[in-house]
Amino acid sequence: QRAINRIQSFDVTARVVDWLRAVGIDALNIDLVYGLPGQTVHGLTDTVDRTLALNPNRIALFGYAHVPWMKRHQRLIDETQLPNAARRLEICNAARARLLERGYVAIGLDHFALPSDPLAVAVREGRLRRNFQGYTTDRAAVLIGFGASAIGDLPRGYVQNSTRTPDYRAAIETGDLAVVRGVEVGADDRLCRDVIERLMCDLEVDLDEVCRVNEADPAVFAEGLAALAPLEACGAVRLEGRRVRVTPDARLLLRVVCAAFDRRLASDPRGHALAI
Repeated sequence: QRAINRIQSFDVTARVVDWLRAVGIDALNIDLVYGLPGQTVHGLTDTVDRTLALNPNRIALFGYAHVPWMKRHQRLIDETQLPNAARRLEICNAARARLLERGYVAIGLDHFALPSDPLAVAVREGRLRRNFQGYTTDRAAVLIGFGASAIGDLPRGYVQNSTRTPDYRAAIETGDLAVVRGVEVGADDRLCRDVIERLMCDLEVDLDEVCRVNEADPAVFAEGLAALAPLEACGAVRLEGRRVRVTPDARLLLRVVCAAFDRRLASDPRGHALAI
């Protein structure tokens, strides 16, 4: 925690959980992060055990994204203290195993929930959704973000508020919109988004069905299917015509599978964090 300048003791976390439950808020999620500087298998499994003692409904297990070219403050981190890819995987798998042993249900890529939680129910019933904020059961077509840097999701694109609180406040106080930028979403974007959402939620997608709903030619995914050949060869992916299935043991490779269908990714000159 000192290495990333985000110190939050277990006692503080437990106290907040008690406060929330005391006022009737009992649907709780706790985020955990693997791949931090100096982190070990023992260190994270100890954190998982402490977290489980609080009995949260959901746990998100995120991989630390080291992107100093995007977040300049990360340049202060000693990169020699970051676990390499093999150690990251070892740490992640140890934490996942602990959560599964305790009866939590794996949700998509990186979430876990108690069997009675709405996310777990949605997985069983094939209703799980994923938007830019993460996994959800919400089927709303519009999400409006409030506050500095908040992102809104509209049928024709995304908008973001000013990331600086003073600028956001000034815009609101003068009766203006605080939106400073947006990204238009076209038919091709929606097609790719639907494919990626189903993969991230169900670990499989029927490309023919997605194309039927979006009135698109299935041939558009020929290149993406060809890119999956190495993953199919090693057993991580099963291809049945244009139906793509990610095997349960390859769940952590979901981002890699989805990337095959993200045509914007290949043209993006920026670097990206590790997939696992």
